[in-house]
Amino acid sequence: MICLLAGSKIAPLLAGAITLAWTHSVEKTTWEEDWRATPAGLELVEARVQGSGAGMDPPPGARLVDGTWRWRPDLAPQSEIVMRRSGATADWRICIAGQCRTMDSYVPADADPVVMKVCEG
Repeated sequence: MICLLAGSKIAPLLAGAITLAWTHSVEKTTWEEDWRATPAGLELVEARVQGSGAGMDPPPGARLVDGTWRWRPDLAPQSEIVMRRSGATADWRICIAGQCRTMDSYVPADADPVVMKVCEG
């Protein structure tokens, strides 16, 4: 199961796989990453971006499917993902089984940073 940690608050997402989504601050396009909990840590299964530019160009091997670039990043499982929230952009979105909610549905809106990791125990 995947959890969000914000200070002393722990928010279990009650899911072993999620999509983490956000809107790029400059390009105003959606970026999505599919993550799943594994015994080795968080595994990035697929990344998607609607467009390119401003440091978000899809890598070689990405395929354009219905206007969205898709690829499987070559990244080892991660022990944690640290997400910052400046307040200057829209909040992160967490999607579970196709249902998306902003991160402030799980942790306080002013929590920064927020850490995503595999829940312990």
